[in-house]
Amino acid sequence: MRKYAVIYRSVLMENMQYAMDIVMGFISYFMFIFVFIHLWNYMYSSPEELISGYTREQMIWYTMITEMMWFGARSGTVSGQAATDIRGGNIAYLMNKPYHYTMYILAKHTGEWSVQLPMYAVFAVVMGMTMVGKLPAFRIVTLLAIIPCIILGITINAVFKLCISLISFWIEDSNPFQWLYDKMILVVGTIFPIEIFPAQMQPFLKLTPIYTVCYGPAKLVVDFNMEKCVEILIAQTIYLAAGCGIMLLIYGRGVKKLYVNGG
Repeated sequence: MRKYAVIYRSVLMENMQYAMDIVMGFISYFMFIFVFIHLWNYMYSSPEELISGYTREQMIWYTMITEMMWFGARSGTVSGQAATDIRGGNIAYLMNKPYHYTMYILAKHTGEWSVQLPMYAVFAVVMGMTMVGKLPAFRIVTLLAIIPCIILGITINAVFKLCISLISFWIEDSNPFQWLYDKMILVVGTIFPIEIFPAQMQPFLKLTPIYTVCYGPAKLVVDFNMEKCVEILIAQTIYLAAGCGIMLLIYGRGVKKLYVNGG
């Protein structure tokens, strides 16, 4: 694990030098949230009204948290670099390094979002407190349970995006599949909570990565419940284990294909 910690630290220091690039992304985040604040203000006829069990403040904060995770953890490492390494043949060099290639990509990705996410979190809190107001039932102590859920959600998302990139061993371009996955996560779980969809769809959505990647952590922020927290952590553990298993299986078969074809 020490070598992956070194990779993490090197990427962390590298990204801290380009903090201004991250700050520029705040403009996109602000514009997105600004639109949704006014959208939900229009949808709610009164502050006491509930839509799918959410108050106006909860609905807006839900969107702010999921978008904070989306903007704060977005990176081309798990989606772009892996696919580029495979298509360009650089994978033949990297897979012989004294580390596992997939762990190298995940460690690098973690170093990137470790810089971005805290900055977006601070910006989201300032923006939310200024334009929406605080969540009445939120308690600071619940962050001890929420933060691990956020980290697991980001890691699960990275693992599945890396799985999609690894299919570049067999196809020319995995970007269309990345686009479909991103839009599914963005539209279904990031912009709107699961409860807003028809009751018939909700059990199915809870079996998808949406439940563990973005819905779960944001749900705990706006309406914390210890039983719900345990349920989400169990689901995240299962999804992370399954995702890592699929990732290692795809990578192993891809590397075997390279060896069979002479690299």
